[in-house]
Parts: sequence; C-alpha cells; structure tokens
Amino acid sequence: MIVTSGGLNQQRTGIVDAVVAARILNATLIVPKLDQTSFWKDASNFSEIFDVDWFISNLSKDVKIVKELPEIGGKPRTPHRMRVPRKCTQRCYLNRVLPALLKKHAVRLTKFDYRLANRLDTDLQKLRCRVNYHALRFTGLIEEMGEKLIQRMRGRSKYFIALHLRFEPDMLAFSGCYYGGGERERKELGAIRKRWKTLHVSNPDKGRRQGRCPLTPEEVGVMLRALGYRNDVHIYVASGEIYGGASTLAPLKALFPNLHTKETISSKEELAPFSKYSSRMAALDFIVCDGSDAFVTNNNGNMAKILAGRRRYFGHKRTIRPNAKRLYPLILNRRNMSWDAFSSKVRMFQKGFMGEPRELRPGRGEFHENPSTCICEKTDGKTAAKSNSQIERGSSNGAERGIAISEPAVPNYTDEEAGRSEAEEDASAGREETFDAEADDDALLRPEDPELEGILSD
Repeated sequence: MIVTSGGLNQQRTGIVDAVVAARILNATLIVPKLDQTSFWKDASNFSEIFDVDWFISNLSKDVKIVKELPEIGGKPRTPHRMRVPRKCTQRCYLNRVLPALLKKHAVRLTKFDYRLANRLDTDLQKLRCRVNYHALRFTGLIEEMGEKLIQRMRGRSKYFIALHLRFEPDMLAFSGCYYGGGERERKELGAIRKRWKTLHVSNPDKGRRQGRCPLTPEEVGVMLRALGYRNDVHIYVASGEIYGGASTLAPLKALFPNLHTKETISSKEELAPFSKYSSRMAALDFIVCDGSDAFVTNNNGNMAKILAGRRRYFGHKRTIRPNAKRLYPLILNRRNMSWDAFSSKVRMFQKGFMGEPRELRPGRGEFHENPSTCICEKTDGKTAAKSNSQIERGSSNGAERGIAISEPAVPNYTDEEAGRSEAEEDASAGREETFDAEADDDALLRPEDPELEGILSD
C-alpha cells in the first residue's frame, strides 16, 4: 500500500512509482490512497479521478493490483507503516522494504513522493511509461468534460496555446522572489513567508538572476511575442489564484486579448461536478494543456514536467519552457534595444527549451520529464510511439509533432550563433544548452513540511 502526497501531478508520480516498486518487490499493490489532508484538501479518492478498472486490467501482466487490502479471518488487516528515503534505488527497496514485507505480509509506504530513483533498469523505466502514458487515465466524466473544453478552444481557433501559469501568492512568498511591487509586495509576501520558520533569508535578485523565479504573466507574453506569436492567437490559461489578480494579468491580456479559462468557456452547471475538488479541476486543465498545439509554462513544477514528458513521448509536440536565467536580464534591458534585436536574442536563448526531439540528452533531468528510455526514434527523428488518446487530441489539426502551419518557426541556432558571452556560459562552450530539471527539483522538494511541499507540488 502507498499513500501519495501533494497535488494531482505530484500524486501522479507517486502512483507511477508505486507500480514499479511493487514490481521490484514482486508484491501485490493495493490501489493507491490519494492525499486528502494536505494543502490541497481534496477528498477525492482514486476512482473519482482515475479509471480504476482500466488501471488494474491494463497492468495485469506487470503487477497484480487489488482495490482493497484482503481481510484475515473476516477482520481488517493492519499494515506495517514505514517510509522509504527519497529516490530509493532497487537495492534500497530490496534491503529496506522487502524484509518488512516478508515479516509483516503487508506494508503501507507513507508520503510516497519521489521515493524511487530516477535511473532504473530499462524494463522498469518502460513500466513507468506504460503506467504514466497508458494505464493511468482519468474517469470518463473528467475525460468527457476535458474534451469539451478542447473542442470549444478549437471552435474559437484551429490553433491554440495552453499556458500553465504559477503565480500564486504562496508560491511567490516561498520562492522569495521580488517582482517590483515595492513595499506593498515585500510586506504582503513577507507576511506569508513567515509561516515557514525554516526558510532562510532570501536574496530576490540572486533568485531572478539564477532563473529560479517564475516569469510574470507579462514576461511570458513578451517572450511569446518575441518568438513570433501574433496577438490574435487564442490562449487557454491554467492557473490558480494570481498574485495581484486582474492587474497582474492585464499586461498579458494587452499582448494577447484572446485569453480563456475553463470558467470562461463553460457554465457553472457544467463545472459543478468538479469545482469543489482541486484535483478534478486540475485534471481538466491537464487534459486541455495536453491537447493544445503548444504548451507553455512559466515554472518548473510537476505539471509542467509531466506534460513535457508526455508531449515528448507522444510525438514531441511543441512545449515551451522559458530559459529564465537568460531571459530575465534580457527582458529587463529590452527597452535599450530594438524589437528585432530583442526578438532575435529571445529565439537564440530559447534553443533547447522548445520541445524539439533530442533537446535533452538521454538520462538528463527527471524521468517523468524526459522518458528517453521509452522513446524510439526513427531515422527521420520522429517518434514512433503513438496512442489513441494522442491521435484523438494531438493531431486533430493534422500537424505532425503538434506544430500547426501557422505556428512561428524558431530557428535552431548553434551555440556560437546564440552568442554566449557570459563567463559561466563560456565555461560550457561546445556543449548543448540543456536544462537540468532534476537539480532544480531537489532544491525545491527537499523540505518535509507538508504545506510547503503542497504549494510546490503542482
């Protein structure tokens, strides 16, 4: 048995890894118990979010899965509770968990998030992919509503972008970043930050320079315009509470007037079965983001990583992650150069952050973001893997790799053309610019504070 932790997408990683852990231990898996008590406070169980019967049957040749822990003599069995270390290896499970399982016959692994190593044997990595991309699907009710939202976006435009925007007050307070809001911003976010006694004093400027702060909505909009997206493109925004509300979103809306959310393209009655449950609402956003022609994110959270990996697996559909470390100083100084010069530099710096094939080296970053073991590339560099859901969603506009005819082309500059002038970039000259997602994730997810991890989890 395992108990997941965090928001929907962090729990998803736990579910995937639980199946693999059961395979390592040659054990029966009880349908995972979802986190119902932490920051997100969603009382949904597994079968209310995921298709549990499909999950069990699809994986029947890999792992035996049952819905409930069998009773002994008509009485409930109490499993032995334990927690495994973060990124526990195969040997770790065999040395730590298997002896307890053999002795107690039932174990309950608590707070099961990132409890399995990133690098595993090939057969186990491929099992991870089977679980994540084929066995783990949402309930019919959620899938149906998600598809309605996609079709409504397509009714407005054949090509649309989905933007996952993390700019909640809690998220910004924890990050310690500063966005130019003066004393009011420092006071408001500082008050929230005091809730976590273990956080050290932040250095806002350093965080921004190092690319560890989410881009603002306006900065995301400026990046997209520089990449060649016109102001008539339609954008679906998946987000929680935005710090600053409408005033923070106003600059993005000025750049791209056609902004939509699930609330603006559906009725309250349609959303009623989902609106009181954060994970179900997040599932709807996940489906629309997955079905978009281009997925854009301003953060490196779990949803961004899982969708990036999924879109790689199903044909390298366009996925744009800001190269925040390079873009921040550029955006800060954009008034000092022509728009053409600024746009050219943005395109250069975004090389390696656009979702192209072979963008990340095999084994780099979190496996959920870069499932390289599972991606079989043909000689033309296109991915062979396909699925019914991807065919239904991802290729409705007839565009291969999720790129519509109207999408702006982003050239693949060489490192020399990208003009790497910073000393730290010179030190890595000749190497492909890639994003080490795993390193960043460790820095954010090391704390064990449940509320803190909940805020970061999606």
